[in-house]
Amino acid sequence: MKILVTGAAGFIGFHLSKGLLERGDTVIGIDNLNDYYDPGLKQLRLDQITKHSRSKNFEFMKADIANRELMSELFASHKFDVVVNLAAQAGVRYSLENPHAYVDSNLAGFVNILEGCRNSEVKHLVFASSSSVYGMNLKQPFSTQDRVDYPISLYAATKKSNELMAYTYSHLYGIPTTGLRFFTVYGPYGRPDMAYYKFTRAILSGKSIDVFNNGEMKRDFTYIDDIVEGVIRVVDLVPSPQSNPDSPSMTPYKIYNIGNNNPVMLFDFIAAIEESCGKKAKKNLLPMEPGDVPVTYADIDDLANDIGFRPSTPIEVGIDKFVKWYMNKGKI
Repeated sequence: MKILVTGAAGFIGFHLSKGLLERGDTVIGIDNLNDYYDPGLKQLRLDQITKHSRSKNFEFMKADIANRELMSELFASHKFDVVVNLAAQAGVRYSLENPHAYVDSNLAGFVNILEGCRNSEVKHLVFASSSSVYGMNLKQPFSTQDRVDYPISLYAATKKSNELMAYTYSHLYGIPTTGLRFFTVYGPYGRPDMAYYKFTRAILSGKSIDVFNNGEMKRDFTYIDDIVEGVIRVVDLVPSPQSNPDSPSMTPYKIYNIGNNNPVMLFDFIAAIEESCGKKAKKNLLPMEPGDVPVTYADIDDLANDIGFRPSTPIEVGIDKFVKWYMNKGKI
């Protein structure tokens, strides 16, 4: 298949592009290579793709999905079978200080993706949502049947908006669409703004780490290889028109959680990093930050039933792989 991957130089986009190449797909990757974090890491990821044995089936274009004309030209010049939209301005805390970056990429940019799919008869749109849409929901684990009406960060609000926009286009134009609510993805080549990356860097350099909510937090940490396996299986599972409990309309639209289904206490997570680093962390205990939530926990029964796969990498295994990568080549 010919697949467009947006955010191809990003953490998940890079690993997904490699996974698609390995199974024989043709991948067109785009990314704006912005400086939200060190562009050198993004270039390092792209360099790894160019070294892939099937790199001839990969084409990269530096492009911003918020550029309407460029995106229109991209869809007009390629006949994509599938679009996987991973391009987005990420980060809950960053959204408190830079709201317009989220509007440009996550809202205006996503409309450009939807319009491209509508005008070029894409067979399946897969897009990244986020566990952050659950906000302060008290019911655990989070289910796709739960209401998600109370986001507590602008980032979460844009992801909820993506789901609504995608559903509307799916309903109006019959675009088969699947949204994936990712739960705290980690692993080699990960984002330097993520806690596990910051903790590893600080512990190895003998610096203290900031531990929010005094460590009383749980996250459903999900290893990148499990995420890629899940996304690829979803790419192949084109949703058929279906109703949902709240609406009689038959729309080819589906939402899944994709997480490890096993929340881990932050202190246990730190302990796994300490074990792999061979050093103890100096902890600076702090209160909860605005926009953050105490627990994320994914109910993935729908996903497992439909694609026959459940993420299962233990935190100790995944963290050890990340730390080994960081110590060898990830010091960016």
